Amino acid sequence: MTVRIWSDVRCPFCYIGKRKFEGALEQFPHKDKVNVIWHSFQLDPKLTTQPGLHSYDYLGRIKGLDREQVVEMHEHVASVGREVDINFDFERAIVANSFNAHRLIQMAKTKGLANAVEEELFKAHFTEGRNIDDHDTLIAVGTTVGLPVDEVRQMLASDLYTNEVMEDEAAARAIRIRGVPFFIIDDRLAVSGAQASELFLRALNKACADAEIDIVKQS
Repeated sequence: MTVRIWSDVRCPFCYIGKRKFEGALEQFPHKDKVNVIWHSFQLDPKLTTQPGLHSYDYLGRIKGLDREQVVEMHEHVASVGREVDINFDFERAIVANSFNAHRLIQMAKTKGLANAVEEELFKAHFTEGRNIDDHDTLIAVGTTVGLPVDEVRQMLASDLYTNEVMEDEAAARAIRIRGVPFFIIDDRLAVSGAQASELFLRALNKACADAEIDIVKQS
């Protein structure tokens, strides 16, 4: 069974969705047969990295909200995050374009390390206040999960994996994905958003049951 996940490491709900999906996967009887494939999606591809701009001010500007509204919204997200053991620190979050981070994920996919890199990038951005567009940060993330430091450095100095990021985003547009996280389970079921683990588990079980019915029909 294949589960495709479109996600942006700048998206707090993608981090929450990852945790909730993982909670469901742990309960799924056939979890060892599930292949998770991460796909790139940028919520704001035109964003300019601005380490000196507070994330509250950035969000207030693009959403047309005052600071009090933005703070209240983030407090709600932080509360949801605590339910799945995520310690969001939005006060330290750096406004950063995620394109290079996605290139790192694409590189990690070739070595079976995409899930680990996703987790480290989420943690770097949302809990450690690190700049996920900074090459030193990305090199550190890559080497933490086992990517060769020289290969990561060479990738960042080139345009490697640019096409792969763009292809993922084109695929999302083709199937009309407008927000993330977005999950496609075994090319049968779609789940949009950071849904409850129980919903993900039902979807996994249904996709598995449907696949078994198809096998019976074909035999």
